[in-house]
Amino acid sequence: MGGVATTASFAPWTQFLWDSIVKGGELVRNKIRFADGRTANLNNVPLNSASTFVYPRTGDPVADAEPFRRFQLIRLHKDLGGDQESPSAFRVYSMICVHLWCLWKYWPEEGRMRGECPCHGSMYDPLTGKAFVGPASLQASPSDTLPELTLEVDSEGFVYILPPKFDANNNGVIGYGRFTE
Repeated sequence: MGGVATTASFAPWTQFLWDSIVKGGELVRNKIRFADGRTANLNNVPLNSASTFVYPRTGDPVADAEPFRRFQLIRLHKDLGGDQESPSAFRVYSMICVHLWCLWKYWPEEGRMRGECPCHGSMYDPLTGKAFVGPASLQASPSDTLPELTLEVDSEGFVYILPPKFDANNNGVIGYGRFTE
């Protein structure tokens, strides 16, 4: 009963996200645009770095300030494949911690290189988005792995978000998580 009640609470949010990225009945891919106006490109996202962006962007400042629209684009360290000129150099995860919905942050420092939630100490693997320490790591799958967005890099190096499927078996459900293989 509790599982049904929990899952049902995400249904309106998932539908809202779905409706926000459909244009004329078709899903579309979108370039990643940062708050400063830059568009993500292989040439302007440094190795081992993270940048926050809003997705899906509505143009309404109130709606776009919603924490459930915040994602982090992580360009991996070169030892993790960040020097590749392909989508595999990047990861994009929802910033909502799957434990109690605080906003986590990626720390690129040597010896740290992980996502960390400041509220209760959950830590996330930058390659998989899976929690490996803290309360989120103790939760059953799919609630131990951050939702992600699938990317594409075009011939000019621009990074695009492919139309997501916000369910636990694909991109995940924001605030809930996703299954991993």
